[in-house]
Amino acid sequence: MQRSKEKMEREKTDENEYQGKRKLKVCVATCNRADYSKLAPIMFGLKSHPEEFELEVVVLGSHLIDDYGNTFRMIEQDHFDIGSKLHTIVRGEDEAAMVESVGLALVKLPDVLQRLNPDILVVHGDRFDALALATAAALMNIRILHLEGGEVSGTIDDSIRHAISKLAHYHACCTRMAEQHLIAMCEDHSRILLAGCPSYDKLLSTHHRDDYTDIIKSWLGDKATDGDYIVALQHPVTTDIQHSIKIYGLMLDALISFNKKTLILFPNIDAGSKEMVRVMRKKGIEQHPNFRAVKHIPFEQFIQLVCHAGCMIGNSSCGVREAGAFGTPVINLGTRQTGRETGENVLHVRDADTHNKIYHALELQFGKRYPGSKIYGDGNAVPRILKFLSDIDLEEPLQKTFCFPPVKDPISQDIDHILETQSALAVDLGGTNLRVAIVCMRGNIVKKYTEPNPKTFEERMRLILKTCKDAVRDAVHLNCRILGVGISTGGRVNPQEGIVLHSTKLIHEWSSVDLRTPISDALGLPVWVDNDGNCAVLAEKKFGHGRGVENFVTVITGTGIGGGLIHNHELIHGSTFCAAELGHIKVSLEGPECSCGSQGCIEAFASGMALQREAKRLHDEDLLKVEGMDMNLAEPITAAHLISAARNGNSKANAVLHKASMALGVGIVNILHIVNPSLVILSGVLASYYQAPVQDVIKERALVSAQSIKVLKSDLEEPALLGAASMVLDYATRRTY
Repeated sequence: MQRSKEKMEREKTDENEYQGKRKLKVCVATCNRADYSKLAPIMFGLKSHPEEFELEVVVLGSHLIDDYGNTFRMIEQDHFDIGSKLHTIVRGEDEAAMVESVGLALVKLPDVLQRLNPDILVVHGDRFDALALATAAALMNIRILHLEGGEVSGTIDDSIRHAISKLAHYHACCTRMAEQHLIAMCEDHSRILLAGCPSYDKLLSTHHRDDYTDIIKSWLGDKATDGDYIVALQHPVTTDIQHSIKIYGLMLDALISFNKKTLILFPNIDAGSKEMVRVMRKKGIEQHPNFRAVKHIPFEQFIQLVCHAGCMIGNSSCGVREAGAFGTPVINLGTRQTGRETGENVLHVRDADTHNKIYHALELQFGKRYPGSKIYGDGNAVPRILKFLSDIDLEEPLQKTFCFPPVKDPISQDIDHILETQSALAVDLGGTNLRVAIVCMRGNIVKKYTEPNPKTFEERMRLILKTCKDAVRDAVHLNCRILGVGISTGGRVNPQEGIVLHSTKLIHEWSSVDLRTPISDALGLPVWVDNDGNCAVLAEKKFGHGRGVENFVTVITGTGIGGGLIHNHELIHGSTFCAAELGHIKVSLEGPECSCGSQGCIEAFASGMALQREAKRLHDEDLLKVEGMDMNLAEPITAAHLISAARNGNSKANAVLHKASMALGVGIVNILHIVNPSLVILSGVLASYYQAPVQDVIKERALVSAQSIKVLKSDLEEPALLGAASMVLDYATRRTY
């Protein structure tokens, strides 16, 4: 008694929950006889659960056309109330008519959907009518359940089916492969139901009817017997209409020759169907004693006819789906079902030039029996779909989300991606080494190549081209897109023509050299060329202390003295391309001889070569080494030894460096008084030593208005390469970040 009482209480609770839960308003839209066979079992299931679901039925498409059997009547015979009938077919049976039919449906559907206001619209398959339904519902924010998505077949049907899947919010698919296809299409796995085909619920439970012989005779005549007739159903292939018409004619010729009772159904309403009917009538099929041509057969009777046929032929999906459940032999013609999963009962004839190949296929298949296949369902699809519908949470966001696979972020237009992947090939041609680097937009050197600089012109050009080609090849694997080549070289350069006019003594055979043409021709890339001093100031402008500074000067303190000027954000080249030859500013009327042939230049006092010369002089006079100074007598004497000696209290060395610092400082004061920059940047190996002394000279010797100008040491490790790259990155992209 206690258990009975608890059961009654549970049933009462369940009833209250049903009463408290709003019914799900489901609109089922059917377009033709084929999709109704799949939708009808679901409609019966919805109708049998009035406490959970409110069913609305919309009929459109070929259901309402007399030539196609006015098949809406079978929906009424199944005792479904049709809420709306929409005449949406534009006759013509060609491609234009299909498009116009979709347009007409889109014009009529909004009023119906607005009036019915369903919670969810159930759409089947891959017909153009269904595409119109899905499009209208999606745009009107109505949730869509798509049946049989994810499958693969031939023709335009594939594109339409996948388009509907992308519009649909939920999916009830038939096979495991279709489920995987939907997942691969980035559909949300939680919204995909592997249900099986709803038509299997009906055909697996009713195909063993006792009256099947009566059904066979009613459609094929009293002489027709079980297994001794053929069912033919061929539709046009809209992407290759002429070929499908040819195959249809050959099929009819083969069937006539095969001389068996044949039940042939009219093709669907796709483009090309009118021509196919014309071929059928031209061959006299409707009057032929072996043929019975019909526009429509009720699905329950059609199941019996397919189940007991000696063979089914054509390109209907029924041949590869429903017929497989019975083991009925099938001959699939053409490409309409290409890619569809099939059982072993299907024999494909992809193409034929005569009817002989089809005839031979009939000989092979007719009368055989194959094991039944349940690829497309097990007879329990409807309960699964009803449960799936009842679990839909209408409070969930309507906006679809796609489950994209884990791939590299698609950020090709993101600023960070542009900065990383758009790159330049930078070349620095020094007196000792040739250096080539792949430089990204951020100024990072992705990869660098260093080779000794050959002494002859021919060898040098060969090495430049080879190293650049190697770098371009490596850039592909490094995911760097090379925008162009920038070249930094010593000497006077015409950047407009890409020609080295004449070089320093450090680079031999390097005058009147056209660098741009051979390198651009060999690599297929634009090429920029400039003096190494100008490249250093460009590097500061883009990547260093000069970013955003309107007027500044960069002074290179290395083997020689060089630099560049930025005025009003622009690099100054001068009328004959020798502006900012800072190393050759005169700071003494006499002084030591300079490499330019003159005397008293900054370079003759303050360059690395000048300091090395003085260090060697002191060393030769045994005046360089002092106590506490670590010095290997076997190594060459350099400027570093002079600086070390000065730091260890060598007065002679200190006097040389003071004179060098004064010369450099006075030269920079001259620059301040001529172009009045707001910043001085020292670059090169001697910059850290010269920074403080030069700042002191400016405070002592510059005009009051220029004494506050700062002297900064460059933070860039590779100014020549970065400057060469900046020519490419700024000019090739026409943007500055």
